[in-house]
Amino acid sequence: MKLSEALKKMSHAQSVDTAKCASESYAIDWESGISHIFSAILTDPTRVPGNIGTKKDDEKSAIHKWVMKYKKGLEGRTSIRISNPLGTIADPIIDKIIGARLTHLNEEDLKKIQFAHRLSMSAENILGLILEEYLVHSINEVGWHCAWGETVKAVDFVHEDGRLLQIKNRSNSENSSSSAVRAGTEIKKWYRIKADRIEYMWDSLNAFCGTSSLSEKSFEEFAFKCITQNPSCVAVEQNNVWNEI
Repeated sequence: MKLSEALKKMSHAQSVDTAKCASESYAIDWESGISHIFSAILTDPTRVPGNIGTKKDDEKSAIHKWVMKYKKGLEGRTSIRISNPLGTIADPIIDKIIGARLTHLNEEDLKKIQFAHRLSMSAENILGLILEEYLVHSINEVGWHCAWGETVKAVDFVHEDGRLLQIKNRSNSENSSSSAVRAGTEIKKWYRIKADRIEYMWDSLNAFCGTSSLSEKSFEEFAFKCITQNPSCVAVEQNNVWNEI
């Protein structure tokens, strides 16, 4: 059964006990934050992820899968993750298009552009994860906990008082599904930077979260430290020409 159905069939106390036991079995401290994340989906069933649970699951196994999803997200944070190279190949026509427009570029130039673009995509793929982990380090002390692994629908952070926060990197990066989930709910939406100009929104997040430590400078410092300490979080293909420079 789906997790949403499992939570309906179990009492509040049974659900909490099952989730707590599952957390302990996976070496996750129940008081480290996961308890508040689980409370968010118990409080509002519309925030239960819809992709957890199959016909083969009973109530307990569905909740165990939710805990495993949390654990996978926690273990996939940028400070410890090993990112996989891009799973797609470059379309050869792109080089042709660029070469037709910029005729002074030779084959080697076009190859460097292609691989530079792929490096940029690798960096963009983990930007949201870096932002998420930066906030974990910065706002946990004021009662905010990360919903690792997308364990609360359209919510990234849950406060101990029940407030909900969804974060995005840019003002144009929201998708329609997350908009639909937020309709009529009390979820704070925040994005780091405007899409059409360099304007950062840290002040509004500081005010909402009850802190003054968030800034673009400290975010840059965190990102640099994270990547230098764990270079594997940014995937670089072995045949990328920039490896040779």
